[in-house]
Amino acid sequence: MNVNTVAVVGAGTIGSGLAVDLAVHGYQVILNDLTEQGLEQAKQTMRSDMRSYRMLVPEYREIDDEEILGKIRFAPDPAALAEADFVIENITEDYDAKARLYDRLAGICREATVYGVNTSCISITKLASRIPDPSKMIGMHFMNPVPVKKFVEMIRAEHTSEETIENATALVKRLGKQHVLVNDFPGFVSNRVMMLAVNECAFVVQDDVADPATVDKVFRLAFGHSMGPLATADLIGLDTVLNSIKVLFEEYKDSKYRPCPLLQRMVDAGYLGRKSGKGFFTYTR
Repeated sequence: MNVNTVAVVGAGTIGSGLAVDLAVHGYQVILNDLTEQGLEQAKQTMRSDMRSYRMLVPEYREIDDEEILGKIRFAPDPAALAEADFVIENITEDYDAKARLYDRLAGICREATVYGVNTSCISITKLASRIPDPSKMIGMHFMNPVPVKKFVEMIRAEHTSEETIENATALVKRLGKQHVLVNDFPGFVSNRVMMLAVNECAFVVQDDVADPATVDKVFRLAFGHSMGPLATADLIGLDTVLNSIKVLFEEYKDSKYRPCPLLQRMVDAGYLGRKSGKGFFTYTR
């Protein structure tokens, strides 16, 4: 399959970064979100972020911002997705919301369209039941920030075809990223382990064993992590982290995934991490 046009659904942090990375690597991109306001905010974020990417990513050093933005169509109407060869979905980490979206896409997208699900924990097999041909869906867990992180965790669902895997692999390689292919189980590899660590670190802070800076320092200096779990959680978004942990708790019915009350309280208070200016740490917006 020759993929020329890729649709990205969800213009949040991951979606915006992915749209830019696709455009930089030669794809025509359709970026879809619920509102014109959300898309305008995404455009402003892209302009700001591309300045940072120039310092961090070699292939971004010579790019022209307006030329890249010109390859991205900002489309609030889902009907625009009918033109896409490949759709990568990045909306909220909630099964019901994703299921409603795929029910709608099933009536819009072409029969040959491939669907990549960018999810932390939700079953790809379960979501694939919402489209006419489940063999066309694969999990594609991009890391944040997408242009900087050269890795994708791909997830084979029960009915994912070899052709779909080949198409997804070709896209990932064109973006200059490495990948692994794992089987479909809640949380897969990365978040089955990472979310458990973040949740337990939140308990450490809640129990007054150590403050967030000390917890992260242990992971950086003792284990060689470039970023501690709590700073990582702030980068992901504490609302997304909490939703992921709730999915793991619900799917495994294992008390080790019981969400930390402190994490729930922070989300209720609007302390969502970098995107809100405050999470475990405070940020200048």
